[in-house]
Amino acid sequence: MPEVSHSFERINGCKVSLRRGGAGEPLLFLHGARGAGRWLPFMEALSRTFDVIVPEHPGFGESETPDWLDSVGDLAYYYLDFLEALSLDHVNLVGTSLGGWIAAEMAVRDQSPLRTLTLVASAGIHVKGVPKGDIFLWSRQQLAQNLFYDPGLAEAMLRAETSEEEEIQVRNRITVAKLCWQPRLYNPHLAKWLHRICVPTLILWGDADKVIPPPYGPAFCHLIPNARLEILPRCGHLPQVERTEEFVAAVTGFIQGERP
Repeated sequence: MPEVSHSFERINGCKVSLRRGGAGEPLLFLHGARGAGRWLPFMEALSRTFDVIVPEHPGFGESETPDWLDSVGDLAYYYLDFLEALSLDHVNLVGTSLGGWIAAEMAVRDQSPLRTLTLVASAGIHVKGVPKGDIFLWSRQQLAQNLFYDPGLAEAMLRAETSEEEEIQVRNRITVAKLCWQPRLYNPHLAKWLHRICVPTLILWGDADKVIPPPYGPAFCHLIPNARLEILPRCGHLPQVERTEEFVAAVTGFIQGERP
């Protein structure tokens, strides 16, 4: 089992919590709205092949909230500086939900440090006539139920959440609201610039996603040149949790298949 480290990095005046494990090509994982306060099984599985780097975004978890944090675009620029500060190049960038949005915003700005891009159930665009789930109106129980295809996983997540984790989720939700409240979960200008992405791109979605419905997968695929789309059956908004083996196989197979 690869050793996992937990450290803090101060970049551009903001200290972020960072977990890292494994060896091989760098894989930067950008988390969704619930944060990344723990090293999860899918991270462990990916770390058998890659050097997996999992920061908590500024404003989330144990990371600081900087004064400059006003938009997802701010986080995109921050992570480009993050890659430079850690001397990371030829990075396999994987982002899920909010993290996918950040990853897409990074790629349209500067994809020179990237080797591949994987967007998982990504926010960031709007498909006319296909409303997203309103995560700000759902109760804690409703949110858990709507994250998964399997209701048993929602119940297990609620049972396992400690009071400390509940407090962290409150902080995370405040930051998500600041970044995504209006317009809801997208940047109206992102779609027109996705054509700039020329690194190999995988779009990965669950077929039962209630947060960002499955039609958003083909929409991203249409906007990003030569992107490929993979839909996971019987899967909700968190493929990395609900279909860990299939998720890891899809991401690993895609990245390895794009090697020169």
